[in-house]
Amino acid sequence: MIAIINGDVYTMAGSKIKAGIVLIEDGKIKDLGQDIEVPEEAEIIDASGKIIFPGMIDAHTHLGIDEAGLGWEGKDYNEMTDPITPHLRAIDAVNPLEEGLKTAAENGVTAVMTSPGSANVLGGEAAALKTAGEFVDEMIIKAPIGIKAAFGENPKKVYTERKESPGTRMGIAALLREALMEAQDYKLAKDKAAENDEPFKRKLKFESLLKLLNKEIPLKAHAHRADDIMTALRIAEEFDLNITIEHCTEGHLAAKKIAEAGVPAVVGPSLTGKIKVELKEQDFKTAAVLAEAGVKIALVSDHPVTPVEKLPLYAALAVKSGLDKDEALKAITINPAEILGIADRVGSLEKGKDADLVIFSGEPLDFNSNIERVMINGSFIK
Repeated sequence: MIAIINGDVYTMAGSKIKAGIVLIEDGKIKDLGQDIEVPEEAEIIDASGKIIFPGMIDAHTHLGIDEAGLGWEGKDYNEMTDPITPHLRAIDAVNPLEEGLKTAAENGVTAVMTSPGSANVLGGEAAALKTAGEFVDEMIIKAPIGIKAAFGENPKKVYTERKESPGTRMGIAALLREALMEAQDYKLAKDKAAENDEPFKRKLKFESLLKLLNKEIPLKAHAHRADDIMTALRIAEEFDLNITIEHCTEGHLAAKKIAEAGVPAVVGPSLTGKIKVELKEQDFKTAAVLAEAGVKIALVSDHPVTPVEKLPLYAALAVKSGLDKDEALKAITINPAEILGIADRVGSLEKGKDADLVIFSGEPLDFNSNIERVMINGSFIK
């Protein structure tokens, strides 16, 4: 058993606990509070004057499948041979020894979503992972947690160069609708075969899409421009899908509509250059406008687009641009956990949850604060 004592505990599930105690046993949080009895056999970690914070969560990365420093050989995130590939699984490309995962873990980002890229209209199944482990199977928190879709420039560019469809935003939307309609027909045929006890030839593409139609997982829609955001919302409504808006660069221009739809926004990266047309409105203010409108937000790195280890900095810059500080802290902890559907295990410090936590020397969003210790699954990795 480990007892971390005397630190201010930011539970992200209610009030902060001044000079609190966190008890950890068998990889889980056994108890926490101010008046907790510490067993004699417990290993004591004194966190006096420090902050005990939940392990941070980055809700949009390509960690493990876009490997640091390997060039083309490490790029396993875009299968640019077919615009409709919902059946690809990120976990089949994750290298758990990838340098970016190690960097994330050592800098307090203890869980991430890793996803196929945005070259295809439907890119494949994303997964939520811990950032430490020998084998990806042991790192999985939940897989799949969604199917990646992409609107806008990226699929247009890829398939225009190949002289194939989609070459326009109309083409992207049409191919997505067509795939979903075919999945609906597949579902009817499969159900009918089951009712009549008849053989049925399964197809992996449609088996993946059934998870969307059955609302088991959301469509994770890469959409920067406001018009692309609205197209994604329109298609989700047409097919009765759960959806998250990924990047949401012009979310401040459509905040009311996103809020009315009850859809969360995974915002970022916001620290890149405006390297393409659909990023011209990029600004850290987007997070503040969305949160003010009532949209649940997560702040992300899109690693390797921006470094995953700077996640607290992105939150601090969002605060500087108007986001409430408490909302910024939620946007890198409990909000992404809830958006990813993994809040039963991570995202806050509560009894029974995984013992994933960070000990900061000072306020988490203070650039001068250092990460002194990181724990994942009850073991210190730093």
